[in-house]
Amino acid sequence: MMATASLYPPAVHAMANHISNCLKSHRARFSARFHQLPLFVGVQGPQGSGKTFLTSRLRALLADPPYSLSVAVLSIDDLYLSHAGLTALAEAHPRNRLLHGRGQPGTHDVVLGCTILSALKAINDGSRTGDDQGTDAGTDAGVGQVALPMFDKSLYDGAGDRAPSTRAVRAPIDVVVLEGWCVGFYPVTRAEVEARWEGRGVPELDSLTDECGFDMREYVGLEDVLEVNALLRAYVEWWQALDAFIQIQGPSLAVVYRWRLQQEQEMKVKNGGRGMTDAEVKTCVSTHSLVVFAFRQRAPTGSWIGTFLDMPSLGMG
Repeated sequence: MMATASLYPPAVHAMANHISNCLKSHRARFSARFHQLPLFVGVQGPQGSGKTFLTSRLRALLADPPYSLSVAVLSIDDLYLSHAGLTALAEAHPRNRLLHGRGQPGTHDVVLGCTILSALKAINDGSRTGDDQGTDAGTDAGVGQVALPMFDKSLYDGAGDRAPSTRAVRAPIDVVVLEGWCVGFYPVTRAEVEARWEGRGVPELDSLTDECGFDMREYVGLEDVLEVNALLRAYVEWWQALDAFIQIQGPSLAVVYRWRLQQEQEMKVKNGGRGMTDAEVKTCVSTHSLVVFAFRQRAPTGSWIGTFLDMPSLGMG
């Protein structure tokens, strides 16, 4: 049955149409291949922008006629280092609070991400079927199945850890969506970081300070931000896998904080109280917002740009 407009927000229909058009061009470019390469789509949006909800509805819409596409969704949240890895990272950078706990560039398992993205690129090339969901993440490259990792944010009092189970993705796959708050963020020059850090101020961060009492410049220093900038270099290999891009613009940071706090409280109700404290949620939102300000560039030409709350528009650069 064809999906009706009432089942999906307007933004989801616009995103699906954008991906459909990109897929046509993608398939034409690789028409000589016996096995079609999946189209890789990056979806970037800050916390509270609705990207996880939108991508889940996008996957469902694309599975319905007239698209009838098989879509795999990978969140960079599921590529975080293990709890032991995050602890070791924090111990190695005792003065940089941005690297204490999950979230920032540098807290992901970049090698695992590269392995999984390569496996997904080759998923349509093989005919064998891999093992079930107990298979280690990314080990079935090019044989018709890829095991995607999962990260449980409720473990270790909200610090989180990689879940023991994985999620199997099986060929054929038409579209791979890589979604996350810092997808497509590239390192910038030291001069650019310094200019943004020492500039006229950031209204969004100032409003968060006024409402939540969190002063970012008292929490971290310029050298801490520059260290994250250096760690972003390793992520470029992830972004080079992308064929298309979608950017979702979120609400004000004060609204993001309230939404993120509600999300954490709902999770704790369901799991018996495991998760971050309100103060930890505030810190998480604030530090994410700093990196968004410091490193987000304009979306590539031809990207779809829209908002969760407003009617979407087609951005061309």
